[in-house]
Amino acid sequence: MANTDFIKQHPTKPAFEELVWSKPVTKRSAGKLLIVGGNYNGISGPLNAYSYAEKAGIGVASVLLPSSLKSIAGKIIEQGDYAPSTPSGSFSKQALAELLDKANWADAVLLAGDLGRNSETAVLLESFLAKTPTMCVLTKDAVDYVVSTPAALNTSADKICLVCNLSQLQKYVKNSVKQPVITYEMTQPQLVAALKELSIGGKTIVTKHHEYIYTAVDGDVSVTDAKEAAEELWQLKTASHISVWLAQQPEKKFQAVTTAVWDSLQTDTSK
Repeated sequence: MANTDFIKQHPTKPAFEELVWSKPVTKRSAGKLLIVGGNYNGISGPLNAYSYAEKAGIGVASVLLPSSLKSIAGKIIEQGDYAPSTPSGSFSKQALAELLDKANWADAVLLAGDLGRNSETAVLLESFLAKTPTMCVLTKDAVDYVVSTPAALNTSADKICLVCNLSQLQKYVKNSVKQPVITYEMTQPQLVAALKELSIGGKTIVTKHHEYIYTAVDGDVSVTDAKEAAEELWQLKTASHISVWLAQQPEKKFQAVTTAVWDSLQTDTSK
């Protein structure tokens, strides 16, 4: 892990300016995004993701929620669809057909969290990630589901982007590849080298350590100064922007994800 070359990106200057200039300007060409999340006890993840995606410039965004939320969410969001839920209010295994159908419509899928802790939902996500051809961005507790069973990540690596905190990344490494060890004491060059190694094979990993957001795509790494990013908001906001940019620039994954991180820092971080 001696080679630690990486791209440094300033929060006010994108590393790939050509992507910013070529960003779609009409709704029709700006991509379709499916946002998935929520359970009977939590809905803020998918609703906030919808707001972030709109601000990031998505063409069309649709939200898929468990049916347990229909009476609540129907009063809040117009672009909402519903799939079967468990008695406790999370997505059930029977939601797979609906989820795959919606994913086939979309250019990208954002698993935005608030999924709750449910064994049926875990089975659903594993089946979905194995079958969908659509690029999927996972964040918050959606990451927790898959790092506990990393086989899904290894078999579908090229279509999964993890936007995770460092503790989630540690858990993924512990449960799967074992090396390199991820610690909070790592220097920037050490973490860059570790992410290079972890992402080889098509994986896309985005994490935050101290005041920097790290992006790794199949061995390429960028580091963005994110001192102004609100610590409690960075994951969902960054994941939402990444989903939009991947929907719009699917053939330039590393450039798109790196630029999305920059883009997420251009709007008010307190909201």
